[in-house]
Amino acid sequence: MESIYKNIVIAVDGSDAAEKAFKRSIDVAKQNDAKLIIAHVVDTRSFATIEVYDANIYERAEEEGKKLLADYEQQAKEANVSEIKTVLKYGSPKTVIHKEILPEEEADLVMIAATGLNAVERFVIGSVSERTARYAECDVLIVK
Repeated sequence: MESIYKNIVIAVDGSDAAEKAFKRSIDVAKQNDAKLIIAHVVDTRSFATIEVYDANIYERAEEEGKKLLADYEQQAKEANVSEIKTVLKYGSPKTVIHKEILPEEEADLVMIAATGLNAVERFVIGSVSERTARYAECDVLIVK
């Protein structure tokens, strides 16, 4: 059977929901013999106010993001995913995913958890998954 997807992006934020979506992405990548692109966006929107109290916030956020991606990459390797790439970006996940990551990686599928870490933001202005589903030019699989 011919593979449907070649480049699968899985967006992760460290939440339990993202972990579940990541595990599903491994299965889909293996079924399609596709490259799995594990992406994390460091949400920098609140850094300006936090930086007043903590000058090292950018460094720590970057370290956490790199550690998160390394952990997911190791899991994908252990699951025998044939090709793996990690991507770390900065900004608003709502825009960076569909405007930068998906086109740059030539994604034909993006997988994302239905809910992530920021429940307050989701309530006020909508979720990252909703925004991705609306604006992505590739297929979107939202994992509940």
